[in-house]
Amino acid sequence: MENGVNVRKASKEDASELLALIKQKAEFDRSMKGFAGVVSTTTEKIERTLFGESPVAHALLLERDGQVQGVALFHYRYSSFSGDPSIWLDDLFVLEALRSNGYGRQLMLALKVEARRSLASHISWTASPNNKKAHDFYKKLGAYIERMDGQRPYFRWELIN
Repeated sequence: MENGVNVRKASKEDASELLALIKQKAEFDRSMKGFAGVVSTTTEKIERTLFGESPVAHALLLERDGQVQGVALFHYRYSSFSGDPSIWLDDLFVLEALRSNGYGRQLMLALKVEARRSLASHISWTASPNNKKAHDFYKKLGAYIERMDGQRPYFRWELIN
C-alpha cells in the first residue's frame, strides 16, 4: 500500500461497486463521444460473469483510504499461432476528483504484474479518439498505437518476460 492507496483483485462482494464504476465510466465515455449506448449489466450479471464458476473477465480495484476509487476491467485472449496469452483491457477508470494523481498509472502497473504472472505477451485496448489526455498517458507508460480504426486508436503495451 502506497500513501493509503491499494490495488487489489475484485471479489464477488465488490459487484455493486463495480457496477457503479461501470456506470460512471459509461458517462465519461459518452462525454468523450466514445460510447453512445446504455449500460444493461446488473450486479447479478457481474457476480455470475466475473466471479462465477467460469469467470470470463477480471477486475482490479484501486482503493484509497479503504474506498474504491478506480477499476481496471480486463480479460485474457489467446493466440493459437504464437501460443501466447495476452490481455484486453476493457475499462480503465479513476473517479474524476482523483485523476492526474498517478492512480491510473498504479492500476496499469498492477495490470502489468497480472499480465506477467500469466505470461502474457502484451496488453491491448482502445480509447476514444477524443480523449487525447489518455492517449498521452498511455504513450508515457510505453504503449504505442498498434493500429487505427478510422479515428479510433488501438494501443498495445509490450511485456518483456
